[in-house]
Amino acid sequence: MTEVLRVHEPGLFTTIQDTGRLHAIASGVPPGGAMDRFAHSAANLIVGNDRSAATLECTLTGPGLLIEAPCLVAVTGADFDLRVNGAPAPAWIAISLRAGDELAFAGRRSGARAYLAVAGGVLGDRWLGSMSTNVMAARGGMHGRPLATGDVIAAGQSAMAAVTGRGLARQLRPRYDEHTLHLVAGPHISRLGADARAALFSSAFVVSPDSNRMGYRLEGPGLETSGEELLSFGLVAGALQLPSSGQPILLMADHQTAGGYPVVATVVSASMAVAAQLAPGDEVRFAETSIETALQMRAVQREALESLTS
Repeated sequence: MTEVLRVHEPGLFTTIQDTGRLHAIASGVPPGGAMDRFAHSAANLIVGNDRSAATLECTLTGPGLLIEAPCLVAVTGADFDLRVNGAPAPAWIAISLRAGDELAFAGRRSGARAYLAVAGGVLGDRWLGSMSTNVMAARGGMHGRPLATGDVIAAGQSAMAAVTGRGLARQLRPRYDEHTLHLVAGPHISRLGADARAALFSSAFVVSPDSNRMGYRLEGPGLETSGEELLSFGLVAGALQLPSSGQPILLMADHQTAGGYPVVATVVSASMAVAAQLAPGDEVRFAETSIETALQMRAVQREALESLTS
């Protein structure tokens, strides 16, 4: 373990995240983990980590960090105008830093969440097998809270020499600027009438300010459902719930494990990277997709990540 980063500006909401606690869902614990699993995995693979290692998830604004010891880092996901010692630095590529360097972000250009990986993996408190920060339970990561000024971040053993300069080509990255999310029909799609179903796939929705890592409230045309009240059932990230208000809720990484609102559709896994990069006020549309196409989209992303290990 080596202390590699010191926080002198924490950013709006910077937390330690890994791939979450999927094994704990049956016990009622939200899965958590990185919102944009593709960007998180890519950052780790670029610096030679296992994709499950913890990274820093930076929301809307990035932190300012002082480098305490030589390290290799990569920043992926949203474009927050990465700077090293005040000069522009490339994202999606491994960067060697020396003790005394400063890493910062000049401001948000696009996207909502950037991921910073350090060779050896960011280290934090482990809770239920994961270092992911759960702020509601105040567990995991940096003592269950976002980063604060003065925090020191440690990393495991580095593999710097093996991966310096590795990066992911632009054409292999998600198209974060295309705010159309692909959906497969959910278990309660039949509760939507013809007009409501047409509106779901032809209308624009706006991400409400009342949105967070648990889920996005979407503002748009009211979508009416029919049918009797449902018993609670298990939920997954990407589920599109439809409460009685008719305004959809898109479940994200910290979603509740069970609920009783109808799930009329589910965002396919390959579109969840784009969903994770939506910010309040962003407009989003939905496209109905077959399961076969969804699997093909996922395979393309898997191959892109595998290119970083070949």
